[in-house]
Amino acid sequence: MTDHTTLTRRAPRPATRQPRALRALVQGLCLSLLVSTTAPAWAQFKQSPNVTPRIPGARNLSTELKIEGMQTTADYILAVVNQEPITHTEVEKRVARITDTAPAGARLPPPEELRKQVLDALIDEKVQISYAKTIGMDIPDAEVDGAIENIAAQNQMTLVDLRARMQADGLDFQRYRNSLREQLLLQRLREREVSSRIQISDDDLNAFMKEDPAAHSEVALNVAHILIAVPEKATQVQVAALLTKAQGIQERAAQGANFAQLAKEFSADTSTRDQGGALGLREASRLPELFVATAAKLKVGQVAPVVRSNAGFHIIKLIERENSAQATYTQQRARHILLRTNPQQPVSEQIDRMREIRKQIVGGQTSFAQMARQYSEDGSGARGGDLGWAAPGQFVPEFEKALTALQPGQISEPVVSRYGVHLIQLLERREVQLNEQQKREAAKQVLRERRFEPTYEEWARELRAAAYIEMRDAP
Repeated sequence: MTDHTTLTRRAPRPATRQPRALRALVQGLCLSLLVSTTAPAWAQFKQSPNVTPRIPGARNLSTELKIEGMQTTADYILAVVNQEPITHTEVEKRVARITDTAPAGARLPPPEELRKQVLDALIDEKVQISYAKTIGMDIPDAEVDGAIENIAAQNQMTLVDLRARMQADGLDFQRYRNSLREQLLLQRLREREVSSRIQISDDDLNAFMKEDPAAHSEVALNVAHILIAVPEKATQVQVAALLTKAQGIQERAAQGANFAQLAKEFSADTSTRDQGGALGLREASRLPELFVATAAKLKVGQVAPVVRSNAGFHIIKLIERENSAQATYTQQRARHILLRTNPQQPVSEQIDRMREIRKQIVGGQTSFAQMARQYSEDGSGARGGDLGWAAPGQFVPEFEKALTALQPGQISEPVVSRYGVHLIQLLERREVQLNEQQKREAAKQVLRERRFEPTYEEWARELRAAAYIEMRDAP
C-alpha cells in the first residue's frame, strides 16, 4: 500500500502564504470569481474614491458553472489576436458575469472602463493560449474530465445533475468543457513560465531579511465571512430586518454551528460562498481594512459581532493567524479516508460510497478510525486514517481547502482530489515555533510572492509585443 504522504502531501513549505492575484486587472476572471484562495473582487477595492478600482485576476481554477448563456441577436469582432477573434458578445458575457457575481454595494469601474479592462484581459488570454499551443502545451482529455467531475462534486452534484442544470440554463456542455480546458492551460502556463523566471539567491534573501524586516514578518490572516447584502436604496425597516437576520446567524456561528455551512446557505458573496466564506491565508495588507480591524480582536476560531460595510452586514470568523515575527505558524492534525478512482470506479460512484460511510460515522454506528482501517485505500488506513501534524501548504489544494474550513472534530463532505475521494476529519490545531530555517523559508516565500506579479506583467508584455493584434472599431 502506498504511503499517504505520496497521495495527499506536497513538499513541506512551512508558513506558506496564498499567492498574489496575477494582475490588478480583469485578467482571467473566468479563473477567479469562486475560488477561495483569492480575495473576492469587491474586497480589493480599497482605493480612494477618485481612483477607478480594477478587478484582480487569479491563478486558480474556477468552480463556477455558468460561464455562457447570455443571449444575443447581433455580434461583431472587436479584436483579432494571432488570427483568433474576440467578439463583442465575449466581452459582454464576461462583463455580465462580473456584474452578476459582485455583491450589492460593490464598487465596480464605470461600464465603459470595465469593458475596456475585460477586452484587455481577453487579449492577454488569447495571446497566452496561442503561445501555449506554439510550445506544444496541452491539457489531456482525462484531466479535463477529472476537473469537471471535481467541479460537480464541489457543487454537490453528479455529472448527470451538472449536465441537466446546464441544459436548463441554456448552456452548451461542449463549450463549457472547452472553456475549462483553456482555464487549466492558462493556469499551468502561467505557473510554469513565471515561476521559472523568479530566482532568489541567498544574498537576495539576506538583504530582504535585513533591510525589510517588517515585510517578511507581516501578519497573515485567514478569515471567513458571511455577507448579508443590504440593497443600496434599502429603507430603515429593511436594514433593521437584515441586521436582525445577520445577528441571528452570528449567534449560531458563535455557539459552534458549522460556519462553512452557514456561509453556503446565507452569504451573498458568491466569490467565497462555495468555500465556506474563507478568503484563504493572505497578508493583512491584501485584505479589506474592515476585516483586518475585526480579526485583530479575535482569537483563532472566534466569531466577531456583526460589522457593517458599504456592501452590507458581515459575520467574520478568524480561521488562522500567522506572523513570522512571532515565530509561530499553525499546524493541523487530521485523518482521512481515501477511495481511489479509476475507469472501473468513477468519481460519482466513489462519492456515493463515501457519503454512505460518512452517514454511518455521523450517525454513531461506527467510528472514523474503524471505517478508515476498513475502507481507506491509503497507507494511513492502518493508523485509522491519522495523517499526523501538518504545516500549511503540505496537502494538495482541494484537501487543504476543505481541512481549513473545519473545526476540531468536524467531518467534511466528500472531497475530490487528483488522488480520489477523501473524507476528512480535523482532530486539532496548534501554534508551533518556527526555527531559523523555517523563518528563512517564510521570508523567501514572501519575497517570491512580491516578485510574482511584476514578473508576470513583464512576461505578459513580452508575449503581447510579439503577437499580432488588430483592434477593430464597433460598427
